[in-house]
Amino acid sequence: MKGLKHIVILAVTLAIASCNEWIDPITYVDPGTDQSAPVVKVIYPLEGSSIQVPTLLASVNIQLEVTDDIELKSVSVRIDGTEITSYSTFKDYRRLVAEYLYTQVSNGQHTLTVTATDLENKTTTATVHFEKKPPYTPLYDGEVFYMPFDGDYMEKITFVEATKVGTPGFAGETNALKGLNAYKGATDAYLTFPVSGLATGEFSAAFWYKVNGSPDRSGIINASPSGEDRTKGFRLFREGSASSQRIKLNVGTGAGETWNDGDVIAAPGTDWVHIAFTVSASKTVIYINGNPVREAASAGPMDWTGCSVIGIGSGAPNFIYWNHKSDLSLYDELRLFNKELSQSEIQNIIDNDRPYVPKYSGEVFYMPFEGNYKELISKSEASVIGTPSFEASGRVGKAYMGAIDSYLTFPTAAIKGNAWSIVFWYKPNASPDRSGIINSSAPGEDRTKGFRIFREGNATEQRIKSNVGTGTGEAWNDGAVIATPATGWTHVAITVSGTASSIYFNGVLTRPASAMGAATDWTGCDVMSIGSGAPNFTYWGHSYDLSLYDELRMFNKELTQAEIQAIFEDEK
Repeated sequence: MKGLKHIVILAVTLAIASCNEWIDPITYVDPGTDQSAPVVKVIYPLEGSSIQVPTLLASVNIQLEVTDDIELKSVSVRIDGTEITSYSTFKDYRRLVAEYLYTQVSNGQHTLTVTATDLENKTTTATVHFEKKPPYTPLYDGEVFYMPFDGDYMEKITFVEATKVGTPGFAGETNALKGLNAYKGATDAYLTFPVSGLATGEFSAAFWYKVNGSPDRSGIINASPSGEDRTKGFRLFREGSASSQRIKLNVGTGAGETWNDGDVIAAPGTDWVHIAFTVSASKTVIYINGNPVREAASAGPMDWTGCSVIGIGSGAPNFIYWNHKSDLSLYDELRLFNKELSQSEIQNIIDNDRPYVPKYSGEVFYMPFEGNYKELISKSEASVIGTPSFEASGRVGKAYMGAIDSYLTFPTAAIKGNAWSIVFWYKPNASPDRSGIINSSAPGEDRTKGFRIFREGNATEQRIKSNVGTGTGEAWNDGAVIATPATGWTHVAITVSGTASSIYFNGVLTRPASAMGAATDWTGCDVMSIGSGAPNFTYWGHSYDLSLYDELRMFNKELTQAEIQAIFEDEK
């Protein structure tokens, strides 16, 4: 027994010696000086996030990451000043990655603060503001589906989450049209959503789109039965090249199919384009930026037989033939409707999603004539007299086209004042040989009130003139001539102050400013006319104008030549 004891002691001694020989001993490493305060990153919620659920209280899954150069001491998480959780022990003493589900978020604005402290009591606090909103209420008649893509794939009316296939992503707030995020497509990725509650004979979809031309074709939104069956459901898709993509629609009517070849948009998309399509028993219509680009007759309402899901961001799952697969484009503010939308309803959605913000100092009126007569700052429609129309190839997009005995009227309230300006692009039609262009006149042959911009000339040239009433008199400016028939557009600007009026062509003053004895007298001039001298300046033959107008802007100040030149350069 004594020998066995000695043998065991010898074995242990040899083992220790072996360890010391073959394994490096642990040595102390000086961590260095604690130089920096902790770094706090709140992964979720994002700044400005909103939560919408059909309950009084919601949950938020707080995700955070905290790091320190030496060692963390504590991390405190607070909502609206009240601590909801804290951490003082860490598996990795320099880093904390944590999630905490807080279930008591009430309606309203909230502030999340995360405060981290290191061993030397240096602290860092990160703050995020978020909101719990009441359940979404449809904004538009017939709206049955709304997906804003604000960091999730939830449909906000039913609170049903779309099924995600593959790895679609998000574009980030700076790339979103509206809200906190936008859908970003990926290869072999898309969303599906049940058609229950959406399968109606009349149907519309509206969304914002920023196209990626690669691949050269893809599905966009579809509800298709299995197999190559296009007599049921619908398929919105794109086809084209690296520089342009055509938006198309196919709708199944049970016994057959309806094709709508839509129109092209530029690729790659550098700006958001609003896409909408409508389906009724008699026709389908595709709209781009609120304009109906093509209408196709239909043999009947849409047949939904065998269509169980809507695919978003691809032709998948059932319309992948002809290579209409995943779309790498961006989508935002997707809405579906159980009715055929009108053009004015579509334009209203566009205006609400993307309200126009004046581009220039003093700008109080902007009418781009993109298929409607809406002034975008006030969001008011002009009154239409007669049958004016639109020219497809305007200076920017579409343009106003005058017609016999036709014009628009609009209140002058925005520009009434001592100083004002009007700028627009103009392509004159010399027949008739004279016409009103824009005017606001008192009844009768009274030129001591308001203003009159008009043209006079012959078949080869037209002179643009202005007349401004000063109360006791009138100020004339004989402007300059434009050759006719016009082969291109001329940028026209009229400025008026309390002392002078000026006319500019393409940013250049046409002649020295005409002196005025006083500012404009607006007595009795509450409405202005566009496209005619009517109703009060029809004498001397200054009636309707058959010319083209585009990008009409008005200002409550006298523009400088530099400001006019800047507008001209922006739009030329």
